Amino acid sequence: MSVVLEDHEAQRSRRSGGREARRAIRAAPLAEDIRPVRAGLEGGRYRPLDRADLDRIHEAVLTVLETVGFANAIPSCLEVLTRAGAIHGPDRRIRFPRRLVLETIKSAARGFTLHGQEPRHDLKLQGARVHYGTAGAAVHVVDVEKREYRESLLQDIYDAARIVDRMDNIHFFQRPMVPRDIPDPFEMDLNTLYACVTGTTKHVGTSFTTADNVRPALDMLYAIAGGEENFRARPFVSNSNCFVVPPMKFAEDACGVLEECVKGGIPILLLSAGQAGATAPAAIAGAVVQAVAEVLAGLVYVNALKPGHPAIFGTWPFVSDLRTGAMSGGSAEQALLTAACAQMAQYYDLPGGSAAGMADSKLPDIQSGFEKGITEVMAGLSGLNLVYEAAGMHASLLGFCLESLIIDNDMIGQCLRCVRGIDMGEAALSIETISDVCLNGPGHYLGHGQTLDLMQREYFYPAIADRFSPKEWAEKGKPDILQRAIAEKKRILATHYPRHVPRTLDDELRARHPELRLPRSAMGH
Repeated sequence: MSVVLEDHEAQRSRRSGGREARRAIRAAPLAEDIRPVRAGLEGGRYRPLDRADLDRIHEAVLTVLETVGFANAIPSCLEVLTRAGAIHGPDRRIRFPRRLVLETIKSAARGFTLHGQEPRHDLKLQGARVHYGTAGAAVHVVDVEKREYRESLLQDIYDAARIVDRMDNIHFFQRPMVPRDIPDPFEMDLNTLYACVTGTTKHVGTSFTTADNVRPALDMLYAIAGGEENFRARPFVSNSNCFVVPPMKFAEDACGVLEECVKGGIPILLLSAGQAGATAPAAIAGAVVQAVAEVLAGLVYVNALKPGHPAIFGTWPFVSDLRTGAMSGGSAEQALLTAACAQMAQYYDLPGGSAAGMADSKLPDIQSGFEKGITEVMAGLSGLNLVYEAAGMHASLLGFCLESLIIDNDMIGQCLRCVRGIDMGEAALSIETISDVCLNGPGHYLGHGQTLDLMQREYFYPAIADRFSPKEWAEKGKPDILQRAIAEKKRILATHYPRHVPRTLDDELRARHPELRLPRSAMGH
C-alpha cells in the first residue's frame, strides 16, 4: 500500500472514530442549564430605537395620557382610578397626571415568575430574558392534508396543548383557538380553561368573556392547585385581558374581568391590540406611542386595585396592509413594531409581552417560514420577555395549524440560538485548539476534544427539519418537512395523554362543573 493510501486510510479511521464519538455524545442528555437553547436566554442585542428615540416616545406617552385620556370607564374603574389620582373630566374622559404614571411605573411588579404546574416550566420575567409561546383566538383549524380550513373545536385546543407539552422550544401555552362547538360564553370559557390546564403542565394563558365567569374558573384552579393559598403562591394561569378598545377607550366587560382576576390572584396580561392605520396611527412610532399609553393606563388601573399585582406590559400593535385594510401579521413592519415595544418594556424595566409569528400565509409553506422566521428572530434579539403567537398561527390570526406547532418548534430553536449569540470566552477563541490540530494533530477538527465538548452545548439540532444529503433524502423517500410534521403530530396525539390532574380530582371537577364537555375518551381514558 502506498504512503498516500496509508495516510488516506488513517484519516478515514480517525474521522470514523470522531463520528462514533460524536454519536455517543449526542445520545447523552444534557442538563437544562447547558443546553444550546432553552427558556430565558438573554436577548436585547437588536435595538431599532436609540436612547433619544425611547425618551421621545416616553414623553409623547405621558402627554397623551395627561391630555387625551380614556373614555368608557366603568363605575368601579372610575372610582379606583380617581382615588389613585386620575382626573375625571367634564367630557367623561379620565386622564392620568404624569406623576401618577411615573409613580406607578416605579412601584409596579417586576422580575416575577409565571409558574407552570410543574416547576421546571417556570418562566422568570426579568431583563431581556426571552420565552416563546402560543396565543390567539383563531376560529379555524388548518387541515394541511386537505388544504382546507374548518371550524376549531374544543378537542383541537386540548390536542394543541398536548403537542405543546412535548415541544421543548414552546415555553408556554396561551389559548390559541376558540371552541366553535360551544356557543355559550360561560361554557366556552370554562371548557377552554379545562382543556388547557389538563393538556399541559406549562404556564397557561386564557381569557374570560365576563366577570361572572371568573369565579367558577377560580374554583377549578384552586382545586387543581390543592387550595387557594397554593394557587396564589404559584399561579399557573394568567389572564389575557383586552381591557382597552383602541384608540383610548376602556372595554367594559374586560375591565370587570380584570378586577375579578386581580382579586382571585391571577396575573394579568395587559393587552393593547390597536391596528396601525385603522385603530392606531399608521406611523410606526405613533402606533408604539398609543400602545404604550394604553398599557400604562392599564398598569395604573391594576396597581390602584392591588399595588404590586403581577401584570405584563402587553403592547401588541398590529399592522394593516394599507392598500386593503387587512391585517398583515407577517410583515417587516410588524417585526419592527414588536421589537420597538420590547425596547419600551425594557426602558421601564417592566416584564414585556408582544406578538410575532402571525403568518399571513394560510399554510405552513415558504411564505409562512420567512414571515415567522423574520418576525420571531427580531423579537427574540430585541429581548422581548414573552413572544406570543409564536407557534401555529396562520391567516393573520384566523387559522391555527397543529402541524405548525411542530415545525415552529424547530424554527424557534433556531431563533433562540441566534438570541444566545457567540461565546467570546478565552477558550472559545481556540488558539490552543488551532495550534494542536495544525501542529500535532490530523489537520481537521472532527474528533477533537473541543468539537466533542461543544457539539451539544453550542449547536442546535432541529427535530424534523431536513439536513440530509440529496442522496440520503432520496433514499428516505424524498420526505418534506410537512410530511414529517404530520407523522409526528399523529404520533404525539396517539400516545401523549398528560396525567398530572389525577382521576379522582378530575371526577370531583366534573361533579362540581357539569358544564365540562371534553369526553374522557378524548383524554385517553
